[in-house]
Amino acid sequence: MDLPAQILTLLGIALGLTFGSFLNVVIVRLPIQLQSSWQKECQDFLDIEHEDVPTRSLNIIFPRSHCFSCQESLSFFQNIPIISFLILRGRCANCAAFISPQYPIVEILGATATTIALLNFGITITAASAIIFSYCLIILAFIDLREQLLPDQITMPLLWLGLIVNIGGTFTSLQAAVLGATFGYLGLWSIFWTFKLITGKEGMGYGDFKFLAALGAWLGWHMLPIILLVASSMALTAGMIGILSKRLNRGDAIAFGPYLALAGYLVLYLRESMFEVYLSLLNV
Repeated sequence: MDLPAQILTLLGIALGLTFGSFLNVVIVRLPIQLQSSWQKECQDFLDIEHEDVPTRSLNIIFPRSHCFSCQESLSFFQNIPIISFLILRGRCANCAAFISPQYPIVEILGATATTIALLNFGITITAASAIIFSYCLIILAFIDLREQLLPDQITMPLLWLGLIVNIGGTFTSLQAAVLGATFGYLGLWSIFWTFKLITGKEGMGYGDFKFLAALGAWLGWHMLPIILLVASSMALTAGMIGILSKRLNRGDAIAFGPYLALAGYLVLYLRESMFEVYLSLLNV
């Protein structure tokens, strides 16, 4: 459908804000749900009664949106993306507890990602694929920031979906996608074990391997060096700033997922120009 840019922009903002609210639900609740599941599995394995560890009856769908401080359910008018946060001045209407700025930030990112996809690809399957890809990157980035965790429940479906999307060569050829998934995982896996053998420490988690494999499945093997170069540069810069500002110590772990997510997103839309810059650097 060939629609004016103004219509696509309004549609992108409306859809993005709506889905951005759901992305927040996944970001907050999925780790809690996983932790509860892991606790139960450990209890079963160790033959410990479940009542010894408190469990939460919470998942992505149930219960309805509520304040995590007072447990009061939110009304429709308290759950409008961005607007409710501004009207409430970042506090719960019931108990006045602070509301994390993550909520409007994720909603704005969702609106931005949706609008950019529609403006670049129109109302097409390609745009829908780019939007899903962007949403998964947002979820993984924020979960990793909060929990230093990249859950398989997101990375593995993202990987397989990338291969399916590229059957018809949507973002890269199927061969490049398969090689991207393979080299993405094995590349970081090799770095992980090399670093561990030299230092005796683990430099990253297995979630990073799967995340880079998913990016390779979507963008192709030839984009992996650019993704790693951009992500590593941003992570190194952020780490240095954190150390100089005394917010980080030298031994503190840094979540690598957000930088992989940002690098992957940039490559999706700037792949040709970034690839040319990368080739020019190699020729220097």
